[in-house]
Amino acid sequence: MKNPDEKKKFVQKKFSAISGKYDFLNSVLSFQIDRYWRWVTTRELKEFPKGVVLDLCAGTLPLSLELTRQAKQRRVLAVDFCEDMLRAGMLHLPADDRKDRIGPVCGDGEQIPVKTSTVWGVTVAFGVRNLARTQQGLNEMHRVLKPGGKLLILEFSRPQNPVIKPLYNFYLNRVLPKIAGLVSGDTEAYEYLASSIAEFYAPEELLSMMQQAGFATTYHRPLTFGVVTVYVGVK
Repeated sequence: MKNPDEKKKFVQKKFSAISGKYDFLNSVLSFQIDRYWRWVTTRELKEFPKGVVLDLCAGTLPLSLELTRQAKQRRVLAVDFCEDMLRAGMLHLPADDRKDRIGPVCGDGEQIPVKTSTVWGVTVAFGVRNLARTQQGLNEMHRVLKPGGKLLILEFSRPQNPVIKPLYNFYLNRVLPKIAGLVSGDTEAYEYLASSIAEFYAPEELLSMMQQAGFATTYHRPLTFGVVTVYVGVK
């Protein structure tokens, strides 16, 4: 993509195209390990069982569901700039009180439609990589958090283990786009996935950007041989 605005339009278009099969493909392509990743991420907010959490780049709401499953009095504002993804997620919400505790809003992660210092947690699962202006998005995440609140970023990373690394790269670049393309009908969307992971910031770079946004405490935790990483920032 030549500029941030082109990237934003491209990502929105691609996610709209695959929204109906997004959850199914995520589970299949990750061998259902994605459920564990979301569970681990959400556990970082266990000291905030009540109040509102912002799930940014919420997509089809899998992390929003885990956030409300783990804390029965927690409410989630689910923001995503792709309305089709949110609609697909709302169609599959369980028939319990979680449906009333998740509020979907179509909005931009770089201009979050939330007042300053109003939420105890901000979560972003596999969405920071898709922001056109990453630093601006991180600044906004810091802005909406209450003092003492936490930012949790769950994002794909690049394994460094000499055994895992070539296997992962082969799967990501050769196998995954073909399988996902056959199922979703959009190979380009999953070719973008592979390229965006390859081009994403190294963990220490993203932590530095979080610090630049104002987070006083930052750390990260690799999961599944470094296939994904959980980043934590405290305001």
